[in-house]
Order: sequence, then C-alpha cells, then structure tokens
Amino acid sequence: MKPSPRRRRLAALMAVLLLPVLALVSAPSASALGNGLALTPPMGWNDWNAYGCNVSEQLVEQTALAMHNNGMQAAGYQYVNMDDCWMASSRDGGGNLVANSSKFPHGIAAVANYVHSLGLKFGIYEDAGTATCAGYPGSYGHEQQDANLFASWGVDYVKYDWCNIPFGNFSGQSHQQVAKTLYTRMRDALSATGRPIVFSMCNGWDGSVQPATWAGPVANLWRTTADIQPNFGSMLSNFHNTVGLAPYAGPGAWNDPDMLEIGNGMSATEDRAHFSLWAEMAAPLIEGGNLVNASSTTLSILTNRAVIAVDQDPLGKPGTQVSSSGGHDVLARQLSNGDVSVVLFNETGSTATISTTAAAIGKSGASSYTLTDLWSGATSTTTGTISASVPAHGAVMYRVAGGTTGTPPSGTVHAVGAGKCLDVPNSTQANGTQVDIWDCNGQANQAWVNSGGRFTIYGGAKCLDAYDNQTSPGTKVEIWDCNGGANQQWQVNSNGTITGVQSGLCLDVYDNGTANGTKVELWTCNGGANQQWTVR
Repeated sequence: MKPSPRRRRLAALMAVLLLPVLALVSAPSASALGNGLALTPPMGWNDWNAYGCNVSEQLVEQTALAMHNNGMQAAGYQYVNMDDCWMASSRDGGGNLVANSSKFPHGIAAVANYVHSLGLKFGIYEDAGTATCAGYPGSYGHEQQDANLFASWGVDYVKYDWCNIPFGNFSGQSHQQVAKTLYTRMRDALSATGRPIVFSMCNGWDGSVQPATWAGPVANLWRTTADIQPNFGSMLSNFHNTVGLAPYAGPGAWNDPDMLEIGNGMSATEDRAHFSLWAEMAAPLIEGGNLVNASSTTLSILTNRAVIAVDQDPLGKPGTQVSSSGGHDVLARQLSNGDVSVVLFNETGSTATISTTAAAIGKSGASSYTLTDLWSGATSTTTGTISASVPAHGAVMYRVAGGTTGTPPSGTVHAVGAGKCLDVPNSTQANGTQVDIWDCNGQANQAWVNSGGRFTIYGGAKCLDAYDNQTSPGTKVEIWDCNGGANQQWQVNSNGTITGVQSGLCLDVYDNGTANGTKVELWTCNGGANQQWTVR
C-alpha cells in the first residue's frame, strides 16, 4: 500500500471538483483557413535548396518546362516557386517591389505567364519583416501593396518568411503573438486581392512561435522545423519534429517539415525513406533539387504514383506513430477508401526486421489482409502480421486492404487500467505541468513520440520529465524543455510498464484512479493495472 491515504483522498476530491472546469477546456483541433485551397498537400518545386540566391528567369522557366516534360506535372506537381533573392535591393519610388532586372529581364509577370502557359502555377517568396533573410526588402508595412502586386503578376502561392522582424515595435508581446499579428496581416491582404493564393508560413521554428497550435485559420501550411539539409540526420530531425503534430493538420491546413531533398546528396535508399515519410505525414511535396538535370532514379522516386496517392489522399488525415523503439518506427495512416498506409522505417545503420500487426494499425474483421508494397508493386497476404526486412536508413511502405478500419493510432500512451490516455492538462506547454490521464481524443496534448528513450510532445518542444531529478516514490511526472537529462529517459518494458531510467520507478496512475484528470507520478513497480501502459 502507498502511504498518505489522506493525500490520496484530497487529490481524488480535487480531481472531482476540477472536472467541470477541465471539461470546459477545448483541446486543439485542425481548422483550415477556409480559402478553398490546398485541400490536399501542395506539390511543386522551389529553387532554394539546389540554387540558393542564384534564382533567375531562365532557371524558373527551364524548370517549369522540365516538370512539364519529365512526368512530374502528370504526377500531380503544380507549383513552380521561386525563393529569396529575386528582387532588387530597394523598392521603387512608389514603394513597390521591383524584380532584379539582370535576373528577370522580362519581369515577374512574364515568368508567371510562361509557367501558366504550361498548365502549372507560379509561386513567389517574401518576408514578414523589414528585410528578407538575404537582405532584400521585406513586406513589413507594405502587406496590402505587396499582395496587390503579387496578384497583378498572377502569383498563385506565397511563401512568407520570418527574418528581420521588428520586435521592438511590439513591446511586451511574445514572438508567437507577433507572428499571429504579422501572418494574419498578410493572410488578410492576400484575401483582399480576390485572387486564390496559397499562403505558406515559413515561420520561426525555434519553439517560440509554435504555429501548429494556432495557424490553421491563418495559413494553408506552416513550417514545423529548421531548414532541411541534404543529409539523413537533418531529414530525420525534421521527421521527429513533425510526426507528433498530426492532430493539428487536415485539408487546407498542413504541417510543413520543409522541402524535399530528393537527389540532393542522400542515397537512393534514404531518398525513398524521405519521400515515404513525407507522404505518410501528409506533408507538402515541394522538391528542392535540380529538375532540369534530374537523374532517372530521382524522377522515379518523385513520380511514384502509389506513394503520391497516399500523400494526396482526400481524407487528409496525417499518419501517426504506432510504435518507436530502438530506432525502428512504425507509422500508420487511415485512407479515404478504408485502406491503411503503413511505413516501417529504420533509423539505424544496420538492416533490421520491423513488424507490426493489422490490429495495431486499426484494421480488424478479416481473416486475411492484402499488402501492396508501394515501392516494388509486389502484393502479398497476411493474417495479421505486417513485417519486412528494412535496410539501414530505409523504409518499406505498404498499403493494407481488407477488413474494417477503426480510429487509427495517434501516438498515444494508453493507461490500460483506466482506459484513458497520458495527457497534458488543458493543452498547456508550461514547464512543470504535471501530466494526467484523460479520455483519448487524438489531440496534440496526447500525441507523444517515443524516440531515443524520450517521450516528446508538441513537435519535440517538451519532454516527459521526472520532477527535479528526484528518484523517490511519489515524484510527479511533468513536461519540461527537452535537455537530455537522465530524468527524461524512459524504458518501455515487455511487461507493459514504463520505467524511469534514472530512478528505476514505474510510471504510475495515482492511487489506481480512473477519473479524467488523475495525476501521473513515479512509484515502486508493483505489477498493478495502474502501471500498465500501451504505447501506440
């Protein structure tokens, strides 16, 4: 028996008293801008990753023609987007942006017209601050003027960056508040033009802005990560920082882990994994490579219709992690026809067998299921086990048909005894907030990612943490900034328990409670149902 029964009774009483209050707090949910655009994740190209500041009229037009001819347009890629450095160093006498005349001798409208003549759409770059990241004029104070100019040029997509923000003009406001103000200004300016323009927020990614929690009504997509680099480690980091944000995304409102680096330096195996993960997460597919001289291997990856169909599935439900252990990840995504897309991803440097089951991905009710390998095209059947030998840094992607599909897994940590989910109360992100259990709802405050021995939430912004490095029974379990400490390391055990690596104690639902709001703590492992967890 645990000591302090009076403490237990008081806590139970407080939980009952607080329930009406907690029930009034709405969990975040995906909500879209409502401009009718990007109902599936945008697909296209952007010059930055391969060319940096060396954008030009010739490059944009050559790439558009390549996309028209090499199968990318036919596969669904629409947007031809140019990034920073397209403009002159100063505005004209009327305050208008001006194209760099040596790079764009015929002007931006002419380039847009050429792109449109091929049946493609044209995108442009600007910044919410006083200057772009490369030092060219930003849109701060010129939002409507710039939006009107873009519309007059025939722009279909605006990528809006987050450099050189005049925070001094927003005294006392947080970076998130400033971001809401400035991105809403441009949203409204674009809307006022009357032209349908996809709005892409390239916002601050350092944890200060947290766009997924509020950007749905403001933009069609928002960045969730640092700028991607053409290496496996960068791609992996962007995956980890995005996969837990699935509850916030949906038709018209997408998490953006940054552009694709297909053909830019990773191996073909890594490129296929990259493409599989982005499709499974319902991420925008904006390629950042050299398409004029793309290899047949690069094009075969970018134009895989079966994988693209998963990314573009009209249900718009991003995939979530079913399991993650030892660098072996299983993701599942419910599709509009009842199928489930499954990715078996191997983060490690050695070939590994990765497995899951039909039940774990939300499938039931059939004696067998059909598996279609979306990279090889091979089909097979299974009575329930879904398994493959996955190469180092590789992924195997299946489409699973048959039976019925229930609610897909959503990265939850499920308290078996209570039948509820590990939850951050009121969706707060404040350090020191003690976690509790609550009815499973698929929202971001229950979307845990188990990776590298840590349980992260809110896109990796916070970690599950044992208070103050304490190791005694009764230590509260909270969220805190991820810092790599031993008190943020956890072991998922085969007997259903989760133990703190530092303390050796079990993750425990206080006093065997089953009510919403019951707190979670560390306690001596005892085999009780309140110490049994399923990581989904």
